[in-house]
Amino acid sequence: MSQSIGEIRELFQAAGIKELPEFVNTYEQDERSGVISLVQKARKKMEAYEKELDRTEKMKVYEKEYASYSYICGIDEVGRGPLAGPVVAGAVILPKDCDILYLNDSKQLSEKKREELYEVIMEKAVATGLGFVSPERIDEINILQATYEAMRQAISRLDPAPDILLNDAVTIPQISIKQVPIIKGDAKSVSIAAASIIAKVTRDRLMVQYDSIFPEYGFASNKGYGAVSHIEALKKYGPTPIHRKSFIKNLL
Repeated sequence: MSQSIGEIRELFQAAGIKELPEFVNTYEQDERSGVISLVQKARKKMEAYEKELDRTEKMKVYEKEYASYSYICGIDEVGRGPLAGPVVAGAVILPKDCDILYLNDSKQLSEKKREELYEVIMEKAVATGLGFVSPERIDEINILQATYEAMRQAISRLDPAPDILLNDAVTIPQISIKQVPIIKGDAKSVSIAAASIIAKVTRDRLMVQYDSIFPEYGFASNKGYGAVSHIEALKKYGPTPIHRKSFIKNLL
C-alpha cells in the first residue's frame, strides 16, 4: 500500500537538509499533486541551502587571505547612535573550519535569527570577548573613543589572544596586533559578522533589562535609540541615569 500524502508530508517536515536529496529521489515520480508540491518545496530548500553555502563561502575571503595567522579575530560594535545605554563591542575568533551558516550584518537579521546564531557562535567559537563602555564614560571621552575602549576591552577578554584583527571599518588605537579595517566588514567577513551578532544580542538583552527599571521610555522596543515615543518620554520624565547627557542636551 502506498504512503499517504500526510505520511510523506511528515517525512518532509522531519527531513534535515542532508536528507532532502534522498526525499526528492524517492518521491519525484509520484504524480499526486500534494507530493509534487512537497518535492518542489524540497528542491527549493536545497537550492536556498546551496545559495547560502555559496554566500557564506564568499564571506570567508578575508579569513582565507590571512589563513597563515593562527587566531583571526573579528571585531564590531553596536550602540554608537542611541541616546541611552552603553556602547558594546564584540570580538570573535571562529574555528578555521567554521561551518556556521547565515552569519551576516546583525542589522540584516531578524531578532529570532540573531538569538539563534548567538547560541551557535557562543558554542562553536574558539573564543569570544565583550566590551562595555557606560553612558558616563561616553560623555567623558566621546563616542568614538568610547567605541575604541569597548573594542580594546573585548580583545583583552579573548583566550587565546588573537594574532590578527579584522575590524569593521576602524583602526583601533593603542593595539599592537595587526589590524585590517574593512568597510562594511560585518557583511563581508564571517568573523566580523559573528562579532556584530554577539554585540547586538548582548546589548539588546541589556536594554530589555533596563526597560523593567525605567518602563516609561520603551527601551525594550527602541533599545535606547531616538524613537519619537522615547524623545517624548524624555521630555516628559527627564533623563535616566543611563541616558547620554552629551547626546540629549539639544533635546531637552
